[in-house]
Amino acid sequence: MNGEERARDALARGDLAGATLAANALVEAAPQAGAGYFLQGLVAAEAGQIARAVPLLEAAVEREPCAEYLAQLARLLILLRREGEAGVAARRALALALAPGDALTCDTIGCVLTRLGDHEAALVPFGQAVEAEPDNLEFRYNLAAACGFTGKVDEARANYEAILAADPGHARAHYALAILSRQSPSANHVPRLKAALGASRRPDDALRIRYALAKELEDMGEAREAFGYLSDANAAHKQAIGYDFGHDEAIFDALRDLFEGGAEDLVRAPGNPDAAPIFVVGMPRTGTTLVDRILSSHPEVASAGELQAMPLAVKQATGTPSRRVIDAPTVRASGAIDPALIGEAYLARAAHQRPKDSPRFVDKLPANFLYVGHIARSLPNARIVCLRRHPMDTVWSNFKNLFASQSAYYAYSYDLMDCARYYRAFDRLMDLWERVFPGRVLQLGYETLVADQEGQTRALLAHCALDWDPACLAFHENRASVATPSAAQVRRKLNADAVGRWKTHAEGLAEVAAYFRAEGIAID
Repeated sequence: MNGEERARDALARGDLAGATLAANALVEAAPQAGAGYFLQGLVAAEAGQIARAVPLLEAAVEREPCAEYLAQLARLLILLRREGEAGVAARRALALALAPGDALTCDTIGCVLTRLGDHEAALVPFGQAVEAEPDNLEFRYNLAAACGFTGKVDEARANYEAILAADPGHARAHYALAILSRQSPSANHVPRLKAALGASRRPDDALRIRYALAKELEDMGEAREAFGYLSDANAAHKQAIGYDFGHDEAIFDALRDLFEGGAEDLVRAPGNPDAAPIFVVGMPRTGTTLVDRILSSHPEVASAGELQAMPLAVKQATGTPSRRVIDAPTVRASGAIDPALIGEAYLARAAHQRPKDSPRFVDKLPANFLYVGHIARSLPNARIVCLRRHPMDTVWSNFKNLFASQSAYYAYSYDLMDCARYYRAFDRLMDLWERVFPGRVLQLGYETLVADQEGQTRALLAHCALDWDPACLAFHENRASVATPSAAQVRRKLNADAVGRWKTHAEGLAEVAAYFRAEGIAID
């Protein structure tokens, strides 16, 4: 076993001390070779020292720009939120000849491209990874997900089924299959899901399988049983994450204090004049993906997906020490930042993910409704569209969909009354934005759009300073990838299937309805 093999073997066994000694010896013996620096970087990354690892991998790439070194560098750059550099490294890796059977490098490249929203490009390395290691279920899952995002439904289904044939309890595959398409009484996975739930041992697995059961049962018209599985899943997960609505409430309070009560504390300066961005915001599952598809069907517009660029630009500018991207101290500190700096930081981050061949782009991060004030000040020529859906349908849709289970953005969604309180806070915040920045936000009703597709589409395009184009009515023919739970719906023509869906569960939502009426929020 040579020095590189010893270092890799020690690393694989978790022997970081042994790996360090072997990697250091490699650097001393061959300082112009890349292997020692590469392995030093991997050891540092394994120890959680990502910032220290990156220069070591850069030194390895400088000496030997091979695909493996570039792929791992790209992976670490993503963790540091240096997306532009990560994209350059990943695409350099993809362009190089890969070592025979280097499935991990292929998968790593695909994962980086996925994080950058380039799901089409990710299909190639994911496919290569599965070809090299067909029995690796993680590699196959990544390929299946990319197929689903890019509309290759049959290929996605076949890969998910292959995973379940090898591992009948694979919860992520069960859930992905459930949301891949609409189920029916004659074609569903309910018996298999119930068996998998009975055999599950990990809370995260049970969470996903219960969500899958609820989705399929609701598709089949079994509303009461679906509600039961959802309630069990959400109650267990809320307890596991220890969510307290007070954290989100503090953010809403800080935003109101800053933009209304404390407006004199805001820096008075012009923002960045770039008019390229179109922000589509709102509560999740209210039609934001639909509007993204409508807009990106226009020849002058492309979708950049759900960017973290604005939240990260604000966080970076404030420099607050908390690990949360948004919290009350960060909101308060943001008022002292020159808005042009936020706008420039946003555009720099967005540049790495926005399509290069389109003059305008859509940033469809629903949670950007929290940043409307920052957007309005930092990008005064950007357009903002906020989706509004019936309050009861909004609550039900948030409660029944599994978002990123560890994301603070969606922590409220595991309890019906937390969803209701969050909607109330959202509703009041949108009123604030209308008072402080009148006319900047088009508040577009989902139900109104469904009832009057052409009229509302014309109003949408006019608000975004876009000429009329009939392609926007045929958004379902848009072949671009979709990486949200709405992927199946937005590939169909506009329909009213989701309007009033909450009424099927009116009994279970009675407390929410009473709360809204008491708060003066119209639901009838």
